[in-house]
Amino acid sequence: MEEELSLSYGESGKPVQATLSSLKMLDVGKWPIFSLCSEEELQLIRQACVFGSAGNEVLYTTVNDEIFVLGTNCCGCLGLGDVQSTIEPRRLDALSGKKIACLSYGSGPHIVLATTEGEVFTWGHNAYSQLGNGTTNHGLVPCHISTNLSNKQVTEVACGSYHSLVLTSDGEVFAWGYNNSGQVGSGSTANQPIPRRVTGCLQNKVVVNIACGQMCSMAVVNTGEVYVWGYNGNGQLGLGSSGNQPTPCRIAALQGIRIQRVACGYAHTLVLTDEGQVYAWGANSYGQLGTGNKSNQSYPAPVVVEKDRIVEIAACHSAHTSAAKTQGGHVYMWGQCRGQSVVLPHLTHFSCTDDVFACFATPAVSWRLLSVEPDDHLTVAESLKREFDNPNTADLKFLVDGKYIYAHKVLLKIRCEHFRSSLEDHEDDTVEMSEFSYPVYRAFLEFLYTDRVSLPPEEAVGLLDLATFYRESRLKRLCQQTIKQGICEENAIALLSAAVKYDAQDLEEFCFRFCINHLTVVTQTSGFAEMDHDLLKNFISRASRVGAFKN
Repeated sequence: MEEELSLSYGESGKPVQATLSSLKMLDVGKWPIFSLCSEEELQLIRQACVFGSAGNEVLYTTVNDEIFVLGTNCCGCLGLGDVQSTIEPRRLDALSGKKIACLSYGSGPHIVLATTEGEVFTWGHNAYSQLGNGTTNHGLVPCHISTNLSNKQVTEVACGSYHSLVLTSDGEVFAWGYNNSGQVGSGSTANQPIPRRVTGCLQNKVVVNIACGQMCSMAVVNTGEVYVWGYNGNGQLGLGSSGNQPTPCRIAALQGIRIQRVACGYAHTLVLTDEGQVYAWGANSYGQLGTGNKSNQSYPAPVVVEKDRIVEIAACHSAHTSAAKTQGGHVYMWGQCRGQSVVLPHLTHFSCTDDVFACFATPAVSWRLLSVEPDDHLTVAESLKREFDNPNTADLKFLVDGKYIYAHKVLLKIRCEHFRSSLEDHEDDTVEMSEFSYPVYRAFLEFLYTDRVSLPPEEAVGLLDLATFYRESRLKRLCQQTIKQGICEENAIALLSAAVKYDAQDLEEFCFRFCINHLTVVTQTSGFAEMDHDLLKNFISRASRVGAFKN
């Protein structure tokens, strides 16, 4: 799709920052809570997490690395130091200067966040010590959790309803919080007030991925095995039984299958193999296992999605919904879908699994931290934009008003019919240009590199002249659009004159209508007083025909 010009003009008439189109924008449009944010605020979002018992809370980061929160603020889960709800985004100053690596939330809700430096912060609901700060007082502001983690770098976090897990860079798992079913993995059912390393079978293992169901915990190790512990009443541990497990236990049924990722729903589990296959087990009353029925499974069962490899699985401890994405980019969902039970994988029209949870899950909450992937790769178009007016790579320069503009012959010949002929036998590396001003000619050459126009409306008139002369129809259209955006009573007559001179009929009609609609002020401007005689006669004649002079 062609990118339309989107310049705005400040009081000086100079272009203000064009758009953020060169930066990727996080698409949060399908999440209802973001309706509370303005279009300008939405354009700045780079990471986001929607959470809460009804999807009524959100935390997001902006392009300037500021963190904002919004919503009902249950148990102080917005981290603002109070329990006031807010319908407008408020900045979370307590985490000023911190960059978020990952984030998870519980049912209270409580929040566990890891920074890019590997530090852990928690806040929100704390009745079961799920904040890991040694108390059961709700945390109204982010608290840095360092007990037993001070020399560790945390790379992944996961929350169950009321317990928390973190994974460190050296493959260790620490857990704390509610432990009624053994979900902390300590061997007892006593709540765990501070981070404790999960050992037992994991003692000498390197963990690479963690996940939590409502009251269970999972870890994938680097050999592809899966270890599980906690509540098992629906068979969600995949051990072939329904007894709770107070310490980590390997899923024997997956022997010989290398698992890469695990994802937990409320009471069901999904895993992804290194060959792109999915297995599921646990609760199935909504068809969330995707096996074609609603019977619970206590052993891993294969999920047949399609012949293509699966590259991503998605589930969330607060929902009975499952999703997967194929290598070809197809997104499937199954389980609870707005009150319906979908018992087999259903092909959606989405391009990411996050949208499945925004539109179909109950509540509509994020299954992970939504984020724009950093993309260091430059497209051909982006590379060309960077090379405009670069003397280091140019093989041609234009001398205009005593100043040089650097360009590349081959690109000019590809992009412009005029240069295709004029540069054909051109041996010199310098072209002198006297017909057009420096700002106008520079904007023209820049357009050939970027397909955009960045000039104030008065200068764009000169560019319109050039576009007409060189028969550049797209440039002519963009100039007209720029002029329309910048028209005001003071310059309306000058712009109308230019439109007539360069035979820009659409622009002429626009400028004429503007003058008629602001006739009293326009006729008092210096531009009107100095108007060309023939143009003035024509203007008065047209104005009278449309009834501009009737009382």
